[in-house]
Amino acid sequence: MTVKPTFYEFFAGGGMARAGLKNGWECLFANDIDEKKGLSYAANWSADRLRTEDVGRLKTSDLPGRADLVWASFPCQDLSLAGDLAGLKGKRSGAFWPFWRLIESLEPEGRAPSVVVLENVCGALTSHRGKDFSSIASALVGAGYRFGAVVMDAVHFVPQSRPRLFIIGVLKNRPLPRAVVESCPIAPWHPASVTKAHSNLSDEARGAWLWWRLPQPAHQATRLADLIDEKPDGVQWHSAGQTDHLLSLMTPLHREKVEGAKQTGQRMVGGVYKRTRVDADGNRSQRAEVRFDDVAGCLRTPAGGSSRQTILVVRGDRVRSRLLSPREAARLMGLPENYQLPERYNDAYHLVGDGVVVPVVRFLAKNLLEPLLSCSRAEDIEAA
Repeated sequence: MTVKPTFYEFFAGGGMARAGLKNGWECLFANDIDEKKGLSYAANWSADRLRTEDVGRLKTSDLPGRADLVWASFPCQDLSLAGDLAGLKGKRSGAFWPFWRLIESLEPEGRAPSVVVLENVCGALTSHRGKDFSSIASALVGAGYRFGAVVMDAVHFVPQSRPRLFIIGVLKNRPLPRAVVESCPIAPWHPASVTKAHSNLSDEARGAWLWWRLPQPAHQATRLADLIDEKPDGVQWHSAGQTDHLLSLMTPLHREKVEGAKQTGQRMVGGVYKRTRVDADGNRSQRAEVRFDDVAGCLRTPAGGSSRQTILVVRGDRVRSRLLSPREAARLMGLPENYQLPERYNDAYHLVGDGVVVPVVRFLAKNLLEPLLSCSRAEDIEAA
């Protein structure tokens, strides 16, 4: 019988990392501070391994067994351009540090995880002029890990533009399969932001750096329009007046996009976000911006009405609009149809908008995490 690799899932939300790892992995422990997210996690995965608690209150005695992998999608708000950029000193993203102290405390017990994955927004590379990323790198190296980082855009897997940073660390005494390490950066996984962040690291951190190799992503054929329901649950179509108001918030450039969609005569679905823009005179005004490239904009948590994505459905001269439904948002995250969502709109949208895209996790697990954990000495490469 094949033994399943094991994992701890921190900042677990609704368990989207677990959904991506799939049944070939065994979850030993899951943690999130949010009670509502904890209810969703329990509804989909059971509460047997779940602890809803501030990570800073956890002790190593709360963590059963020894996990091969620790996954942590730690809070991004203080690292995001949409946030206040407080960085790792912020109240929310600063939760990384008590989490990391907990993981470090496993080493004296002989339970250090073989592999660590830290997932966050790409702003983590540049926050505080790169100092936050350097701090994470130093933390990994200090705990005995070699590491590297990749940027993976969900658009390669689902029709949503959602680039995210994945920092993957592996214990320095573990063998590495040749197939997962490259000698230099490779596209699309190592954009300029990653190479610049690497160049700004300390000599010690650069000495522990690994250029992770991943295969080129397959063509993603699903369109945004394929995921949109005519009779959605949880949302209503806007009135004609509400749609006209939305169109009135568009600049001529975006109105031209709508007119172009009309001219096709086909059912065209566009994603719309309301944004505050500053004109040439310094005046701030709300604008609606639409895209008709069969890709949704990046889902966000509903901190305000403007952060909830609206869709515009055009067929000939008929133009309709409404909010993206919770189920449609879940599809954009790669969640299956039987995934149980919260009943309240904002709770459901917050849950999925704050998660990690499921097929991205599966791709990373198949092509990097699982090879790392199954590597034998015969496949070794020399230490970086």
